[in-house]
Amino acid sequence: MALIIKTVVKPSHRFCSRLFAADRRRFHSVRGSEAAGKHYCSSFSHSATGYTMSKKLLLDVDCGVDDAQAIMLALAAPNVEVLGVTCVHGNTTVENVCKNTLRVLQACNKLEIPVFKGAAKPILGNSLNAGHFHGEDGLGDAPDPDAPGLDRLQEEGAVSAMIRIINQNPGQVSLVATAPLTNLALAVRLDPSLPSKLRALYIMGGNTKSRGNTTVCAEFNFAADPEAAYIVLNDYHCPLYLACWEFTCYNKLSWEFCDAWLAQDTDKARFMARIFRHSIEASKSERMQKEFVAGTGFVSCDSYAMAAAVDDSFITESNHYPVSVELTGTHTRGMMIMDTVGFLKKERKAFIMKKVDMEKFKQMMMAALK
Repeated sequence: MALIIKTVVKPSHRFCSRLFAADRRRFHSVRGSEAAGKHYCSSFSHSATGYTMSKKLLLDVDCGVDDAQAIMLALAAPNVEVLGVTCVHGNTTVENVCKNTLRVLQACNKLEIPVFKGAAKPILGNSLNAGHFHGEDGLGDAPDPDAPGLDRLQEEGAVSAMIRIINQNPGQVSLVATAPLTNLALAVRLDPSLPSKLRALYIMGGNTKSRGNTTVCAEFNFAADPEAAYIVLNDYHCPLYLACWEFTCYNKLSWEFCDAWLAQDTDKARFMARIFRHSIEASKSERMQKEFVAGTGFVSCDSYAMAAAVDDSFITESNHYPVSVELTGTHTRGMMIMDTVGFLKKERKAFIMKKVDMEKFKQMMMAALK
């Protein structure tokens, strides 16, 4: 067995800037403006095989089936450390989200990762749920008699934990949000300096062509808390990456791949097959056929944002525009606004994913269930 020696090396700011600039020139084709550098570097680990990026992730989820898939992708990724999982209302109740997150961590033998309970409802209005797709409990209503109890939750609340973890690791944490953005909005209101200490923020949410999957014009995560989405898109002045609804549909996987993915002879694959059965059937329903863009297929929405956080080279093409959220329209409340002209007069722009390395995505998805 080779001896692996790990030490942490903190590169200079100048070296860091050159590194990330090179990365973006290499991996991003950005329309409208060249990508800006990140605020901070990740740490590096040194092994017998050389230097490799070591990434720290903090996950904010409303653990339905695609959140589970995204969490498992992150846990299987090499050189990635998941510092914690914060839970929020969304696909199901926040209590179910906490239970589901613990179930996923148990399936991956990662129950040592701390889980924090967060907001139970949006800033304004009533909660939504996605039981028609994820099952009423969020994980396909699949029985799990050995599920961990909620006594495993941390006493600290999710918003407090988010602020603490990011402040304890300035410049090192990438925050991946695959849920309504309530926790993130509350966190930045309590600590306005928080975004400046993030390495980057990756969000699954929003839409670019007014194609709604929850209301006429809004994607689920933004529709579930439009005020929170507005706050986050306007107050998080850090590198921001968006995996929007239409993008995930245009980059869907085939059902043949899904069959092979679930057929792996592992406990994790069997766990996923149990919790995913309901959603597979729902995906092929008449309702979902109307919601999907560009035909049916296996769309693991949250996994795209997670894959981008795990691997900088995953995004091969992105648009670069200011973004915001509509709050008052009768049919457009919760719709993401993409300012292609400059009407908003915002300097900060988001990276809006357009194309990704699908072969790399397949490899990461397969590894998640190995």
